[in-house]
Amino acid sequence: MPATVILGAGIIGVSTAYYLSFSLTPSSIHLIEPSPELFSSASGFAGGFLAADWFSASVSELGRLSFEEHARIAREFGGAERWGYRRSTGLSYSVGRKGREKSGEDWLREGTSRADVAGDGASSKADRAPGWLARKEGDVVEVISEKGSTAQVEPRLLCQFLLKSCLDRGVQLHQPYRAVSIGKDEHGQLATLSVLDTETNIESDIPCARILIAAGAWSTQVFSTLFPNSKRKLPLSSLAGYSLVVRCTNWGNENEADCHAIFTTEASYSPEIFSRANGEIYIAGMNFSTLPLPNLPGESEIDADAIRALQSSAERLLVAEKDGDLETVRKGLCFRPVTERGTPILGRIPDQDLGGIKTKGASEGGVWLAAGHGPWGISMSLGTGKVMAEMIQGEPTSASVSRLGLWNFELLA
Repeated sequence: MPATVILGAGIIGVSTAYYLSFSLTPSSIHLIEPSPELFSSASGFAGGFLAADWFSASVSELGRLSFEEHARIAREFGGAERWGYRRSTGLSYSVGRKGREKSGEDWLREGTSRADVAGDGASSKADRAPGWLARKEGDVVEVISEKGSTAQVEPRLLCQFLLKSCLDRGVQLHQPYRAVSIGKDEHGQLATLSVLDTETNIESDIPCARILIAAGAWSTQVFSTLFPNSKRKLPLSSLAGYSLVVRCTNWGNENEADCHAIFTTEASYSPEIFSRANGEIYIAGMNFSTLPLPNLPGESEIDADAIRALQSSAERLLVAEKDGDLETVRKGLCFRPVTERGTPILGRIPDQDLGGIKTKGASEGGVWLAAGHGPWGISMSLGTGKVMAEMIQGEPTSASVSRLGLWNFELLA
């Protein structure tokens, strides 16, 4: 059986390894992660908001499949207790009497609200706001999610569960290891991957016929390193995002069935606020496309002004009950992989774009890419992992992703 190497042990990489491990010999699956700390970018610092139907047509089946897989795995493995899986209520909050105004699909780059892509049919002025949301008379709160169509998880805990499941089954994790180069056989086909242990500086080879690049915002650099003779560049870029996790000393855990996801444009940016099962509240929305991508996650310094803006929003929007203090639990900075179309790339990279490297045909070999999920990486993670595992094995996919292949994007020269 050809070994399969997955470059990147974030949510997309571990999700794919998880599904592959049920049909392949687990020890033939290798996860390569260069960062000394696991889940130290978007996989650990994302909001964890899940949606079933907030997606454009090209990703609608993938979004639905992933939402169903999140629910199934949570039921089977105690997700409510282990990674805070809860159903959520999506709300749009507008200051003053004017309700939300829909803009375009590219809300992330435009700096507008994610609520813009929620279905109109779900909108309702019914007051379902949680008690911790500070409001004034005349403010408008709209329910924008159909019942049972949104949910919430704690991403880092979900990633830890998926990785532990993989390792328990026999999947091999190499960390901190960096992919260095490709080795070819006498036919010029992919035969080995050279990796460097960055702690010992010892290089070794992993025999393999299949590689999946799932390195998030770093996928372009990984591809360029391994295929330096390629005249192509992957159509991916990075978008930096700051986040803040807070709690009030007098808040208890959410004792309702639902958590809440609140989207508002009350500030100079568009805050997103997600309550979690453990009583913490996550605030984000400060995004920067010009912040340079570091060599590794965690190497960029957190900007104090961005955090102050988030703290200011927390003080305006959250109620500190009975004079309790808002406590900052965690400050975060992560880099999300984005595409110009706003949809991920899932599929095989053609051999002609590998700079002289050939691969075995059909399911016996290949170089694959799964990246570009933007703000939907956690939400689409399980569906992506399942679909990529099926693609790699040459099986029919559980969701139609025909419009997400690399041939649907313009490879940059």
